Amino acid sequence: MRVIGLMSGTSYDAVDAAAADLAVDGGTLRLTPLGALSRPYAADLKEALVRALPPGAVTMADVCRLDTGIGRAFADVAVLADRELCAGAAELVASHGQTVYHWADPGGRVHGTLQLGQPAWIAEATGLPVAADFRPRDVAAGGQGAPLVGLVDRMWLRGRPGRPVALNIGGIANITAVRPAAGTGDGAVAFDTGPGNALIDAAVRELTGGRRDHDEDGRLAAAGAVHEPLLRYLLAEPYYRLPVPRTTGKELFNGGYLRAALHAAGLEGPDRDVVATLTLLTARTIADAVRPLGATEVVASGGGVRNPVLMDRLRRELPGVPVRESDGLGLPAQAKEAYAFAVLGFLTALGLPGNAPACTGAVGPRVLGSLTPGRRPLRLPATPAAAPHTLVVTR
Repeated sequence: MRVIGLMSGTSYDAVDAAAADLAVDGGTLRLTPLGALSRPYAADLKEALVRALPPGAVTMADVCRLDTGIGRAFADVAVLADRELCAGAAELVASHGQTVYHWADPGGRVHGTLQLGQPAWIAEATGLPVAADFRPRDVAAGGQGAPLVGLVDRMWLRGRPGRPVALNIGGIANITAVRPAAGTGDGAVAFDTGPGNALIDAAVRELTGGRRDHDEDGRLAAAGAVHEPLLRYLLAEPYYRLPVPRTTGKELFNGGYLRAALHAAGLEGPDRDVVATLTLLTARTIADAVRPLGATEVVASGGGVRNPVLMDRLRRELPGVPVRESDGLGLPAQAKEAYAFAVLGFLTALGLPGNAPACTGAVGPRVLGSLTPGRRPLRLPATPAAAPHTLVVTR
């Protein structure tokens, strides 16, 4: 099946699309990448989304408008991806949507999750069936609902030697350990380590009066020095000591959180030193999460890999552990999660589970998401006798 995966993460800067030919061959899922593209949100839609995210207050009218606006934005990208990447021959769209709220209590239990981007707009624009709403079923089964890419990471890296760890640095950073050290998990562990770019981006927006929304090439961090009292305060965050699996989002790590931390550290507002401190915070909390797993390599993806200062800090925090980008293993760092959701959509169409209970904490494997038919009657392929356990990227 030729599948388009659509993704917008916790940095909410763009809609990413990745297209792949996917086929099950016994216990192997073969993925042939067809290419990827990305389109930024329109300025007014992004502004409305930023206002609506925690700790912002919204009305149901705001939610309805966002659901439609994001759905249309995803639909436009899906049409473009079908034309430019699939020559009009795509058979399924898998849409993650835009996470706007992840309902987790202070003890780490997740009660619900909300992704906007009505899939009907995608189905109407493309004429294709759309798999969407992947996370709620895992939450309903007692899981964290994230990171769902844990299943794909486990299938993809299981043939690597040693103990590989997949890392994605978006607004929030998450990892999957395929074969963690003894006592840290049963076969695989996946969880959110904490902020990826979220706090860095919040500081840059405030520092530049909204003219910039990220630290391009890490220039601000490179020009600053770490503020040790602020770093100590930030590292005392209770989230980092919750048991795994654990998940978080901008419900916790947002601009209000940053302002409270700056106040506690006696600082009036963000400057270059604050950006440098937050960059080290991201690197250190990732490294603190990776170290106990006995990682022999880290395979990194997401927007954070474009920040050379952040990647340098991470490598310094993990001496002796190679940190490489996912491109070298066949999945582009900037499109890896879109490819992962193409896989999850394919599994949904096949009637196969898309979660890894060891990674999310769900009581068992579940078929994820819902399917919105396209223009033709919905006809699903036959379900294989067994789910594939290995993902091989081919050319």
